[in-house]
Amino acid sequence: MRGETRSYAAARRERAAETDRWLAGLLRSACGPPYDGDGTWAAGAPERTGGVALVAVGSLGRGEQAPGSDLDLVLLYDGRHDVAAVADRLWYPVWDSGAGLDHSVRTVEEAVTVAGNDLKAALGLIQARHVAGDPELTRVAREGVLAGWRSEARRRLAELREAADQRAVACGELAFLLEPDLRDARGGIRDVQAMQAVAAAWVASAPGPRVREAHELLLDVRHALHLVTGRRGDRLVLQEQDAVAGVLGLLDAETLMRALAEAGRTVTHAFDATWRAVDRLVNGPPPRGRRPLADGVVEHGGEVVLARDADPRADPVLVLRAAAAAAEAGLPLAQATVNALAVQSPPLPVPWPAEARDALVGLLGAGRAAVPVWEELDQAGVVAGLLPDWERVRHRPQRNPVHRYTVDRHLIETAAGAAAFTREVARPDLLLIAALLHDLGKGWPGDHSVTGAVVARDIGARMGLSAPDVETLERVVRHHLLLPETATRRDLDDPVTISRVAEAVGSREVLELLAALAVADGRATGPAAWNSWKASLVADLVRRVRSVLSGTPVRPAPMLSAAQTSLARHGGGAVRVNGGAVTVVAPDRAGVLWSAAGVLAAHRMVVRAASAASAGATAVIEFAVVPEYGSPPDPATLEADLRLVLAGRLDIGQRLARRAGSARRPRVPVAPPRVTIVDDASNTATVIEVRVRDRTGLLWRIGRAFGDCGLDVRAARVETLGAEAVDVFYVVDRAGRPLTDEAQRALVRDRVLAALR
Repeated sequence: MRGETRSYAAARRERAAETDRWLAGLLRSACGPPYDGDGTWAAGAPERTGGVALVAVGSLGRGEQAPGSDLDLVLLYDGRHDVAAVADRLWYPVWDSGAGLDHSVRTVEEAVTVAGNDLKAALGLIQARHVAGDPELTRVAREGVLAGWRSEARRRLAELREAADQRAVACGELAFLLEPDLRDARGGIRDVQAMQAVAAAWVASAPGPRVREAHELLLDVRHALHLVTGRRGDRLVLQEQDAVAGVLGLLDAETLMRALAEAGRTVTHAFDATWRAVDRLVNGPPPRGRRPLADGVVEHGGEVVLARDADPRADPVLVLRAAAAAAEAGLPLAQATVNALAVQSPPLPVPWPAEARDALVGLLGAGRAAVPVWEELDQAGVVAGLLPDWERVRHRPQRNPVHRYTVDRHLIETAAGAAAFTREVARPDLLLIAALLHDLGKGWPGDHSVTGAVVARDIGARMGLSAPDVETLERVVRHHLLLPETATRRDLDDPVTISRVAEAVGSREVLELLAALAVADGRATGPAAWNSWKASLVADLVRRVRSVLSGTPVRPAPMLSAAQTSLARHGGGAVRVNGGAVTVVAPDRAGVLWSAAGVLAAHRMVVRAASAASAGATAVIEFAVVPEYGSPPDPATLEADLRLVLAGRLDIGQRLARRAGSARRPRVPVAPPRVTIVDDASNTATVIEVRVRDRTGLLWRIGRAFGDCGLDVRAARVETLGAEAVDVFYVVDRAGRPLTDEAQRALVRDRVLAALR
C-alpha cells in the first residue's frame, strides 16, 4: 500500500514534542513561582503536591497533529485552587501565537462526568495524553473515563455507531470519492479512531498492522495537503491532488487516489468486522451448532466457516464454493476462514472445472449479498489469484464525477445489479460473467471496450467456456456501451442507426444480454449515467433492433405522445413545465431548439438531457432540467418567456450575455472542446458530435452557430454526464440535405468551436 510514499510520521512526532515543550513552558509561567511545573509546589508553598495538569486531546493527544491542526487542550485541576488566573495566562499566549485552540477547564470529576454524557469529549479523553503538570490528575481522569466507557459499553458504542453512520451519509465513502474528506468519510481517519475506541471498551481487538499502515497513509496525505495549501483542511479537492502527490513522492494524482482507495477500503473492511464484534456484544452470542451450507462449508456462530474435514489444499474449488454459500445465505465469511483459504488454496486448474464456474455464477447471482463477500476475498488477495487481470483495475479511480466507484468495485456492483435480470435472458451465466468483466479493459491502454473484449476472451477460455460462449462473451464486452450510447446520441428514427446496431449485435441472444447489462452498468455507475429518460430510449432502441433481427418490420412509434398531441393543438406553439421536465411543441422552424434552451439557461436551469425531433410540420423538444442552484424558477414565468421567444418577441441573447459576464471560470484546467463530424451515421443528415465542459447557455451557443451557418437541426440528443456535455445534432442545409462539401463542413466545425470558447 505504502510503496515509495514519503512518510511524515517522524515530523508529526517531532511536532508533538516541540508543542509539548512549548506548552509545558507556558504552564510553568502561568502557574507562577510557587509551582515548579513537575506536579509539586515549591518549598514553603501551602500545597506541596497536586494542583493542575495540562492534557492534550484530539490530534495532538493522539500524536497525529498535521501542520494546520488545532490544539485541543484540557486544563485539569484538583478543585482546591483558583485556576481561572492560570487558565488566562495559559490560553492567551496560545491565541497570540495564531494557533487554533479548543480548550476547557475541568476538575477530574467534571471531566469524567462530561465524558459520560458527551461522545466527543469521551473519545478525546480516552486517548488523552499528559503534557505537563501533575501526572496523577491525568492518570485518575483517564482511568475514570475508561471505567465509565467500559461499564456503559452497550450504550456508548451504540452512540459511536450512530455517529459513524451519520458521517458516512454526509460525507460518502472515501475510497470512491473524487474529492474525499480524509477525516470524516467512511474509511477515513475517524473510523480508525472509532475502532480504537471500541478496543478501549474491551469489545474487539485494536486495529491490526494493515489498518495501522492505511491510517498512517491517511495522516500523511492530510499532512501533505496542509503543506500544499498552507492551511487546515481535510478535503482533498481535485486541484490540489497533483501537488499533494508530488509532496508525497508519488507519480501523479491517479497514483495518489489509487493508494487512498486501497487505504479507505482497508479501513472500511476492518471497521465492518469490528462492528460485527460489537453486535455480538449487544445481541448476545449466536446459537451454537453447525448448519451445513455446501460441501465442506457450514454456518457457525453467525458466520460461514469450513467444515472440520474440509481441506483447502486438496480442493481448489472450495474457496469459490464457500463464497457462493456465504452470499446465498446472506452471511459473512469468518476472517479466519478467508485467511485459511487465501493461504492454503491451490490455483484453479486451467481450464476451470464446471463446478468452479457454477460456484462463481452462484456467487454473482446472489445479487447485493455478493458484494461484501467479494470484498472479503479481494482484501485477502483471493480475487487476483482467480482473475490475474483483476490486479490492473484494483482500486483504480475513474477520475470522472459520473462514476461513484473505483473500476473494480464498479464491476462487482454491476454484476450484483445484473442478477436482477437473470430471469429475462437466455444465458444468465454469461450475463453475470460479462457484467463482472465488462470494464476490465480499463486496466490497459486504448479503448477499454476493445481491449476488454480481448481480456474477456482470454478469461472466458481460462474459465473453460465453450468456443461459442467465449465468442458471445467477447461480443458483449466489446459492445457493452453500444445501446446506451446509440440511444442517447443517435436518431432512432434513422434506418441507418437501427441497421448498424443490428449488424453489430448479430443475434437476439446478444441483444438481450446487452440490454440487461446496459441497465445494470448504468445503475452501478451512478444517477447521472442512468435515468428514466435514458431507460426509455434504450428500451425503444432494443424494440426496434429486435424487430430487425427477427425479420419483422418495425412498427413506427407514434410521432407525438398524447400529451404532445394535446399541446400541438395550440398551433402557434405550446409549453408545459412539469417539475424537471419541460416540453416544447411548436411549428418546425430554424432555431426552435436553441432558442428554448437559451430561455432555460436565462432562468438558471441546467439542461441534463434533451431530445428534439420533427413530426411533420411540428417540432417536439423534451428537456430534462435541474436548477443551477437554489429553488427552481416560477413555472408560469418560465412558460411565458418560452412562448415569447418562440413568437420572436424576446431577445434571449442579451440576457445570456449578462449572465456569461458574471459567470465564474472552472477552478481547474479542462480539456479543450471537441467537435466531430460522424460520417456514415446517417444517409439523410450530417451528424455532429460536440463534447465540452457544460456551462450556462451551451445549447444556445451551439444552436446559434448552426443558424449562422444556414443549418437546421433535424434531431438532437443532448446528455450531461457530470460536468461534461455530450451533444449530438443531426443537421441539414436549408434544402434539407446533408453537408457534402468539405469546406462547408470545416466551416461549421470551426464556427461551433469558436462558439464554445
